[in-house]
Amino acid sequence: MPAGPSAVAQLQPTKGSSTTGTITFTQVGDKVRVAGDVRGLKPGQEHGFHIHEAGDCSSGDGMSAKGHFNPQAKPHAHPSTSERHAGDMLALKADDYGNAHVDSTLDIITVAPGPTSVVGRGLIVHASPDDYKTQPTGNAGARLACAIINRKT
Repeated sequence: MPAGPSAVAQLQPTKGSSTTGTITFTQVGDKVRVAGDVRGLKPGQEHGFHIHEAGDCSSGDGMSAKGHFNPQAKPHAHPSTSERHAGDMLALKADDYGNAHVDSTLDIITVAPGPTSVVGRGLIVHASPDDYKTQPTGNAGARLACAIINRKT
């Protein structure tokens, strides 16, 4: 199936962090492929990874990105379940050097325009693992990096 529109997020560290990375979002049919690499994580640890409501990283701590992207008013949950925030994604798993690679496919977001489009939203890497239960955040801790998801031209 040919790829459709795509978007990119350039993760920048929040104050006191060194986490960076580049993540692409590519529309493939009715799903979105999320792929890229993140550096500067705690080695050997999982880190929460979410699309957030606002494409705003101006606060220095990532809090200006607001809460998880949730246009369908669902509970926070594991991305394998249908009843979840649109912004819920699999945790990043850092290797022994603090690097993580992501390559997954999500079904309730789009890059194409519409109510579930990720374009213009925030992307956040958290300090702690996501427990996929605690509402509404997954208890994923501080925000290590923030990006605005921008449509590729």
